[in-house]
Amino acid sequence: MSAAASTRPVSITACPDGPLLVRGDLALVDENGLPVTTNRRTFALCRCGASAIRPFCDGSHKLVGFRTTPPARTPAVTFDEA
Repeated sequence: MSAAASTRPVSITACPDGPLLVRGDLALVDENGLPVTTNRRTFALCRCGASAIRPFCDGSHKLVGFRTTPPARTPAVTFDEA
């Protein structure tokens, strides 16, 4: 990696109902601390858990209906106004 490339700031963007987009110089490692090869300057990390190429996104979030916003909820307790 060149000195110019090593100064690119890292940005991580959470895509609505989709992956995390990672841009910049980031050392990605697995659970054993071994480096994970990233072949691109920008890559997408899976958040839905359904990707066949984890930790990277393969678009499976669309097939499984992954949502990042919780569904609307009704109150657990309601009070009668008397």
